[in-house]
Amino acid sequence: MSIKILMVCLGNICRSPLAEGILASKLPKDKFTVDSAGTGSWHIGHAPDERSIAVAKKNGLTISNQKGRQFTQKDFEEFDYIYVMDNSNYDNVIALAENEIQKNKVQLILNVLFPDENVDVPDPYFGLTNGFNIIYGMLDEACEVIAEKLMANHS
Repeated sequence: MSIKILMVCLGNICRSPLAEGILASKLPKDKFTVDSAGTGSWHIGHAPDERSIAVAKKNGLTISNQKGRQFTQKDFEEFDYIYVMDNSNYDNVIALAENEIQKNKVQLILNVLFPDENVDVPDPYFGLTNGFNIIYGMLDEACEVIAEKLMANHS
């Protein structure tokens, strides 16, 4: 049985597709499944933002085959770990949780690097051109820690 990890951002076209691709590249596919979703519904069925696809490609990853989808309550049953990109995403996901077990699956992704500081991964959608490179670096560092923990806990 595979351990399932879900990455969540607002639209599921910038940050969470990158986080999905990065973490999936660091874990054995026979033991772990990584997916992503957005809290909003604007980009259901869409490919990731071209800038996310480009920065992933520059770093040797292909995320262009991903399709945006919206986070739903049933994701709590489906996934073992849910990593959100920012405090707004956290609040939106937690609002759908029905119990403490579900709430305990959710954490801010950068808390693996900065425990209890609740630091956001900035949304690069309207930001600077190099914003995608910056968030790639942040997510790569966080996913390295997550992958090490998952491998240690599920080997």
